[in-house]
Amino acid sequence: MPVDLALMDSLLEKYKNRKGNLIPLLQGTQDIYGFLPKEAFARINEVTGLKLNDMYGVATFYAQFRLVPAGKHIVKMCHGTACHVQSVTAITDEILDTLQIKDGETTQDGLFTVETVACLGCCSLAPVMMIGEETYGKLTPRQAVKIIREIRRSENN
Repeated sequence: MPVDLALMDSLLEKYKNRKGNLIPLLQGTQDIYGFLPKEAFARINEVTGLKLNDMYGVATFYAQFRLVPAGKHIVKMCHGTACHVQSVTAITDEILDTLQIKDGETTQDGLFTVETVACLGCCSLAPVMMIGEETYGKLTPRQAVKIIREIRRSENN
């Protein structure tokens, strides 16, 4: 699907001559498209003169940036210490097996992206996952898979 680069015009106008504009430009671009399309890098380079190497370096260094589209539902699996000792790895593995993807990947239907994160900050609920803004705690592998299946079912209705 072609990327409508005109959507970036006001963002580029706002930041093109500002010092320290690289991260705000990448953040704004991702807000527009949901990820950083390669065509957007070329457009930013063309308008601002920022080097492609620098942009890709920042985009691949920071976990907040995506180079491919994410699923409609982003499943964040907490792998902090409290969750780790409560067997979150088994839960993550069960979800990945159910969805038939690897960590960081998106399902073929575009519904789910699963990401391992360092900490979600709700250790008393360990083990924890977040889907969008919703937090699910004290999980077992069976409960986690049930939540995923319920979301999928509601999306297919």
